[in-house]
Amino acid sequence: MSTTPSTACGPSASPADGPEAILIVSFGGPEGPDDVMPFLRNVTRGRGISDERLATVAEHYHLFGGVSPINQANRDLMAALADELAGRQKSVPVYWGNRNWTPLLADTVAAMRADGIGRATAFVTSAYGSYSGCRQYAEDIERARATVGPDAPVIDKLPPFWDQEGFLAAMVEHLRAARRAEPAAPVVFTAHSIPLAMAAAAPYEAQLLQACESVATRAGAPQWSLAYQSRSGPPQVPWLEPDIGDELDRLSGDGADGVIVVPIGFVADHMEVVYDLDTEARLRAEQLGLRFSRVPTVGTHPAFVAMIADLALGPPPAPCPPNCCRY
Repeated sequence: MSTTPSTACGPSASPADGPEAILIVSFGGPEGPDDVMPFLRNVTRGRGISDERLATVAEHYHLFGGVSPINQANRDLMAALADELAGRQKSVPVYWGNRNWTPLLADTVAAMRADGIGRATAFVTSAYGSYSGCRQYAEDIERARATVGPDAPVIDKLPPFWDQEGFLAAMVEHLRAARRAEPAAPVVFTAHSIPLAMAAAAPYEAQLLQACESVATRAGAPQWSLAYQSRSGPPQVPWLEPDIGDELDRLSGDGADGVIVVPIGFVADHMEVVYDLDTEARLRAEQLGLRFSRVPTVGTHPAFVAMIADLALGPPPAPCPPNCCRY
């Protein structure tokens, strides 16, 4: 098992001036081959999924040395946000905690308490409202605070940011650049599929469609569609469709000779991007004779990092409505 990475960067904060700390909350991922199966067991705990089925997914990670890119992406985001705060002369440390792998959220909250943090603002690396992308993270935060105890810091979770200018502007810039090379290619936005029952209880699909329309319009892309990827679970359970592979089939059948894929549902180039899109979807496109261009995620784009700082340093967010994104 890997060594737990540093969970904070930046100086101590002044509690009299906004939050005392900013907490980046993410999904987590393995840091080496020995981490892969324990990580996948964490992700699927309580679902009764056998190690035999998990071993198939594990092979995706082993293609990349057993290392998920999400961890380095979060380290890069921490560093970029710390630099942004320093440039604003804001003395606010940045912490990082995960749902499924080190640094685990409860350990990070314990470190925040040990550092004397009384109140923090949490930024979750998930842009849209759904149970797994929003409410479950709020539950994770409260569970971590309960584990740490009554003197755990108060943590105000920011809402999803799908409509924030910093996120949209970064996506627009990346799509414009791709369209300069492929001006006639149709655009396919992608996001993680979720079960239809979860989608029915959340604004996920509607928010995605609005974000896609905004980015496509501003980037001058008249022909676009939304497809989904990375579904899991029993095949008899319906999930959001169409799948990206099916969408590529449709475009090829309609006479397209190229495609621009925009992973608008993700903020970093992690496994769902580098394997499900850059490996599987790219191969499918090549088999169909489609030129395949994949737009970068927002990553550490300056507009996106500035957006996080603006949101985190602003007034504490209102809590989600009681029935929002229940599943």
